[in-house]
Amino acid sequence: MAFAHRLSDLLMSALIMSSLMAAYAANFYQDFDLTWGDHRAKIFNGGQLLSLSLDKTSGSGFQSKKEYLFGRIDMQLKLVAGNSAGTVTAYYLSSQGPTHDEIDFEFLGNLSGDPYILHTNVFTQGKGNREQQFYLWFDPTRNFHTYSIVWNPQRIIFLVDNIPIREFNNAEARGVPFPKNQPMRIYSSLWNADDWATRGGLVKTDWTKAPFTAYYRNFNANACVWSAGSSSCSSKSTNSFTDSAWQTQELDATSRRRLRWVQKYYMIYNYCTDVKRFPQGLPPECRR
Repeated sequence: MAFAHRLSDLLMSALIMSSLMAAYAANFYQDFDLTWGDHRAKIFNGGQLLSLSLDKTSGSGFQSKKEYLFGRIDMQLKLVAGNSAGTVTAYYLSSQGPTHDEIDFEFLGNLSGDPYILHTNVFTQGKGNREQQFYLWFDPTRNFHTYSIVWNPQRIIFLVDNIPIREFNNAEARGVPFPKNQPMRIYSSLWNADDWATRGGLVKTDWTKAPFTAYYRNFNANACVWSAGSSSCSSKSTNSFTDSAWQTQELDATSRRRLRWVQKYYMIYNYCTDVKRFPQGLPPECRR
């Protein structure tokens, strides 16, 4: 019964978050550029909806017009339905250059009826290898769901429908670089990765099911915009509900319970517990 109540609370917060996002949707024409894939990337419904498609010739992608240094980024996605094996839908923040910083959501497709794998990673100064992977507690292809990144000087929080699934804390005191100096753009792409994406590359893309299409709506950025070498946090957000909360956001008791619920029931890989991968000892940020 207690579990049912917790699940009910989680779903209620998801509905509240979805309604808030719908009320404050931005416009893709104003905020993003379609960067590759020709006609496979489209903006329609007056700028309220964006789609990326993949066929045997090419995938497609887009990026934000603005760069950000800290903020809360929300986007609603509906993923490729049906047999999506071999495909990857990537949605992430990234700076440029060999020592780039990056904060990743990647959705690894699968055979019809099998769950998507949500792959997360954090790169600092060009170094990644900080993967955590999850199944989702819903079918991400049936409806839109909100995927969020909170990024402030203290921590990075990954959220799904406003439920935290991962926290990456600033561990500079232990010698771990933290992304805090390089502005990042928002990127997304839909591409073929059947050499590794589904069961380590054992399941290949079925091109008879192409084109594969993912949909995006209700982008929102409560964020510090980078321009002319400096960052401004005074730009008007499209969502006043969370205008400044992200700047000091941390996980309260309720959020920590939700995080534990996700990690207990839905996490399928955590680099911080992979002792075989790190025989010389776990990375410093993993140590208590």
